[in-house]
Amino acid sequence: MQDASPTKLLIVDDLPENLQALDALIRGERREVHHAGSGEEALALLLQHDFALAILDVQMPGMDGFELAELMRGTEKTRPIPIVFVTAAGKELNYSFKGYEAGAVDVLYKPLDPGAVKSKVEVFVALHQQREAMRQQVLALEAARRQQEEMQAQLQHALLMRDEFMSMVSHEMRTPLNTLYLETQLRKMQLDRGNMAAFGAEQLRRMLSRDDRQIQNIVRLIDDMLDVSRIRSGKLSLRPGLVQLAGLLGRVVQDLTPQAATVGTTIVLDAPTPACGWWDDFRIEQIVVNLLTNALRYGGGQPVVVTLAVMADSVRVDVRDSGPGVALENQGKIFEPYERGVGSDAPAGLGLGLYISRQLAEAHGGSLTLSSVPGAGAVFSLTLPRTEAPPA
Repeated sequence: MQDASPTKLLIVDDLPENLQALDALIRGERREVHHAGSGEEALALLLQHDFALAILDVQMPGMDGFELAELMRGTEKTRPIPIVFVTAAGKELNYSFKGYEAGAVDVLYKPLDPGAVKSKVEVFVALHQQREAMRQQVLALEAARRQQEEMQAQLQHALLMRDEFMSMVSHEMRTPLNTLYLETQLRKMQLDRGNMAAFGAEQLRRMLSRDDRQIQNIVRLIDDMLDVSRIRSGKLSLRPGLVQLAGLLGRVVQDLTPQAATVGTTIVLDAPTPACGWWDDFRIEQIVVNLLTNALRYGGGQPVVVTLAVMADSVRVDVRDSGPGVALENQGKIFEPYERGVGSDAPAGLGLGLYISRQLAEAHGGSLTLSSVPGAGAVFSLTLPRTEAPPA
């Protein structure tokens, strides 16, 4: 594809009538001719533009054409520009030798031959356009090479993540399934022995509780994977309804209080102001449960505080823990899929909770952010737009 930018030519002469006459000879379609009345003015233009050819008058007051050419050859930007000298001096002064010595590609004597001038300019314009086209092709090839390398790196990363993901899924699914399998084998053994006392009311209640817990773990893993698939395919749908957020937070805190007790801590809810809005209560509860579960896991046995702040057109739910906090370099990573903490701190699960939670918040037109100082805990803030009328 041909470059649409014009080809730039520079003519330098201290006499305006010479500039006009030469301009008339070399101007053409998609050409941009610049005039300079002195060497100093020419240098300023040379630093601003990329010229295909510079036509310099030899005899100028102050800086002459040879001195200007010497300066051009000493600067990397202007060194490649072809130079044609123009002179009114007689050939006996041997300006041709001096011009070629100064790096010129040609020396023209006045009066100029219009045909010769036009043909020479045509040659240098064509050469410049060919060089520019080749340069663009080289740039395009280099860009394509970099893009291919990036795509290969992304593909390798995707394959690595796929393998890691399959490994995580296998491990996380195997744990509850192994537990269920061992429980089943144990009951079968008791039945084969005729030991019906092992199936009393209290024993059955404990068995069902363990079964339910393991089944819920499997369902949670499957739900997380389905949510990620829906998010990435753009098929995640919300079912907004009028939600009383303080009430929802109270129910979630009450449901998770036994879990908090098992790690020796409590959940404190500070939601004195009712706040109603049109949200998907199931998805909002999913976000809050994820945040509280993480806070209990990383909170170091210290109380977790849930605060509801109500603004004019939005609400904010802050979940604060007093754990070790999150290092600055990891604060962006933890919202990416399959991130499960660092080293020995990596919890069970697929590392999808915070990723799904942020996507759900943004699907509501809100946000999920983190504020943390290592050693001083972490605060996850869920912000949601608030309206008491159904969304359009």
